[in-house]
Amino acid sequence: MIYIRWSINSTPETLLDEGQVFDDDAFERPVETLVQTQFHPPIHTPTHTPTQIPVVYDTIKWKERQNAVREAFKHAWGGYVRDAWGCDEYHPISHRGSNLTGIGIGFTIVDSLDTLLIMDLKEEFQHARDWVARSLDFEQNGNVNVFETTIRVLGGLLSAYHLAGNDTLFLSKAIDLGDRLLGAFSSSSGIPYASVNLALKQGIPAHFVGGASSTSEATTLQLEFKYLSHLTSNEEYWKKAEEVMFKIDSLEKLDGLVPIYLDPHTGNFVGKTITLGARGDSYYEYLLKQYLQTSRTENIYLRMYDQSMDGVKSRLVNYSSPSKLLYIGELLNDEFSPKMDHLVCFMGGNFALGVTLGKTVREVKHLNFKQLEDLRIGKELTKTCTEMYFRTATGLAPEIAYFTSLSGPEKDISIKKFDSHNLLRPETVESLFIMWRLTGDVQYREWGWKIFEAFENHTKYEGGGYTSLEDVTSIPPGRKDKMETFWLAETLKYFYLLFGPNDQIPLDKYVFNTEAHPLPIFMPTRKVRGQGWNRQ
Repeated sequence: MIYIRWSINSTPETLLDEGQVFDDDAFERPVETLVQTQFHPPIHTPTHTPTQIPVVYDTIKWKERQNAVREAFKHAWGGYVRDAWGCDEYHPISHRGSNLTGIGIGFTIVDSLDTLLIMDLKEEFQHARDWVARSLDFEQNGNVNVFETTIRVLGGLLSAYHLAGNDTLFLSKAIDLGDRLLGAFSSSSGIPYASVNLALKQGIPAHFVGGASSTSEATTLQLEFKYLSHLTSNEEYWKKAEEVMFKIDSLEKLDGLVPIYLDPHTGNFVGKTITLGARGDSYYEYLLKQYLQTSRTENIYLRMYDQSMDGVKSRLVNYSSPSKLLYIGELLNDEFSPKMDHLVCFMGGNFALGVTLGKTVREVKHLNFKQLEDLRIGKELTKTCTEMYFRTATGLAPEIAYFTSLSGPEKDISIKKFDSHNLLRPETVESLFIMWRLTGDVQYREWGWKIFEAFENHTKYEGGGYTSLEDVTSIPPGRKDKMETFWLAETLKYFYLLFGPNDQIPLDKYVFNTEAHPLPIFMPTRKVRGQGWNRQ
């Protein structure tokens, strides 16, 4: 049976948000009944223009589309295996790999382990597991970025451990890596250094901004270290990660918003730049997810998250002209800038996740005014992020966009030449996945498919792999000789889950780390400080 509804870029919940009546049963009627069912058009905001295009609920179609994503992964993986097996990074055009340090620490392989499991690619997974068992060695005299290594490698190992049925190979490797990463927390303030020497277990300051650490990087280690502590009963992992949050909580903020640099020596913020883009983004993401990860037992993180979102809404949310697209800008020395990184596009889904906490909107039943507002912002921001794709020549988004806030002949979105590249980033697809799961609005799937087709048309390299693009505003867009590991770990995974059944990695049972590695929600086995945290 095929079911159908009229696509109005709104869900039943959106209509209810506007105080209207909607017959939920309409979503469960056959075509001939549904088309004739009562229909109440929404009160239109400028971002919700109705389109009379029927959207088809066809299980077979979505299974085919999910399989297309699986085939895309196999094409990307096949090129890597042939040209760069064991290397950290892959360069498809030159058919070679490269390492971030020494012989490499398996960035691409480990980052892809749980995707292989989720896509049920048994042979490819076994090949990768054999490499981890025989070749993955962290005893290397080289410096690695603490944040990237934690979210990609430690997070990848921990997720693979769980999804592979508690395979102790992955846990033993995670313990080895976690012990080495602890050296980064050796600063006088407890704020981790930007890098660490794996062999020496020694933290290394950054080579810019006077050795400052990025705020997002210092505060996006907590999910991984807490889960490792939960598995091993080693409290040191938990305490080191948690102390960073205590320090952050004690610092003065701007309505919950934080500057993007931290001094690891003093523990204070550096500078006044505030953004939910690069170097700020995942701080806000992990506030909410830390609350969810420990079964909502650490209320301090929800309070910190709510306060920061109040700051986002009062100081950073704005609307473009003429279409009134909602976007999240930045503060540069207290001055508002209409600049939004593609990285910010995770916030559409994050806003919605903060409302339902992993349940569907219908399951929540009663939403208060603040929750309704956050859900609206999540929906509108996700729509804006898709417009960053649909308004370019390639149908793919730039790294950075600027929004026009004054009336005039300018378009809503402008793209500067140096910002027009595309790195195969996942954030918009991530929000589409979350919005689909929480609202059940099939439009998010349709948008996702349109974006996937654009990636297929412009980034797929016939010789194997996928490439980043030089300029999404022109055709041909030009290619960069690199396939980022997050294409395999995040973007394709979110596409696959977007088109798949909702009971695969359910959002009320898992939290995704910022590299899309699903970690199970758990109940702490002991009383942790965050449960009884008294704010200063």
